[in-house]
Amino acid sequence: MHLDPVHIWAAMPTAVAAVVVVLLMQALLSLAAVIDRMLMLFLSTQKNKAFAAEVTPKLESGDFEGALGLASKASGSHLASTIYLGIRTFLDRRAEGKAVPAALQLSARALGRQREQTSAALNKGMNILASTGSTAPFVGLLGTVLGILFAFQQIAQTGSGGIATIGAAIGEALVVTGLGLVVAIPTVLVFNYLSNRIALYEAGLENAGMELIDRLETKLGHG
Repeated sequence: MHLDPVHIWAAMPTAVAAVVVVLLMQALLSLAAVIDRMLMLFLSTQKNKAFAAEVTPKLESGDFEGALGLASKASGSHLASTIYLGIRTFLDRRAEGKAVPAALQLSARALGRQREQTSAALNKGMNILASTGSTAPFVGLLGTVLGILFAFQQIAQTGSGGIATIGAAIGEALVVTGLGLVVAIPTVLVFNYLSNRIALYEAGLENAGMELIDRLETKLGHG
């Protein structure tokens, strides 16, 4: 048996080669999804930190109009979107004559709807990682089964048997199962890591929204 990838690829039946192509495509798509999500989390976190440093003094002093102005100018920050929606909804409902408790409740509901949309955007591409992590081992196993069937087909055609005849073919077929595991294991690990990071990110946005509602109630609750 030769472990040279070029030799193994050249000796593969077409069906097994197709399975390998599927695995490689899954690996490339997963890598693209990982890079995209990591980049998104890094940039979004940096923008949130920069915006938080600017808006915190205004929120602490009760300058919600000033905070609203800062949030309207910030781009690419989920925190800025949260602050803007919370304050804008509250002020609009108050302008319509709603009492403070009703305005606060409507603001909280608006923030809840926004969190669902943000969560869907943050988890974009995560289904690729989940699918690859769960299916890649079985795709690799399929390739191995097809390779073994091809080996037995060779026995039927040549009329000869024994491990010397099909051992190399079976060994090369097992490489496909190994490839499936090589693709799946790191994908599962990275998926768990990113899922945790995204969950913490979402929790931070939710806490920011709740803190904003509390500040609005504390500063303007007399209205």
